Amino acid sequence: MLALILRGIFLCRQCDFDWLYKDGARRVFPDSWEEFVNHIPLAERGDLMKAYYERLTGDDELARMAAAKHWSAWEGSCSKLRPSPEALASFTKPHNALALARLEIHYFMNKGFIDENHILENMQLIRDIPGRIVHGRYDMVCPLENALALHKQWPAAELHIVRESGHSASEPGTVDALIRATQDIAKKLETFD
Repeated sequence: MLALILRGIFLCRQCDFDWLYKDGARRVFPDSWEEFVNHIPLAERGDLMKAYYERLTGDDELARMAAAKHWSAWEGSCSKLRPSPEALASFTKPHNALALARLEIHYFMNKGFIDENHILENMQLIRDIPGRIVHGRYDMVCPLENALALHKQWPAAELHIVRESGHSASEPGTVDALIRATQDIAKKLETFD
């Protein structure tokens, strides 16, 4: 591998799941959180991921679609620095919502198929590969702390914190940072030919 460009770092630690589905982002987006939580009966709210998993993988198509819409609306609400009705509408389109929700819930219920802290504890495997980490300062899906923790374990990477961005890759500052990172790495790799 010659180089890596990563954006929106999610390390699949319990604290990362808890941030998004228990007691983190909900404090910033309490109105959207309320809609997300209210879809689940009170008796099942102790484990929201499990409750959504059961609906998203169940036989009832209407329940699957409703759960997918609520799951995706929650993430869509947290994804941009500035609220975007267009982005939220895209997140909640039936096929988009179902694909996103089922893919995420499959990985999240299985903790990303890795052990706790696996990514950080195994960074020596790519330690010397040059890279860029692009991360929005106001990313509420994957807090900046994730990118900082990764960067500490990856000295060959540069961390670019995008000042006016959240999680979405389509935010102007993030788009610009990703293009610049790609161009910079391409130039550096040309010198090795």
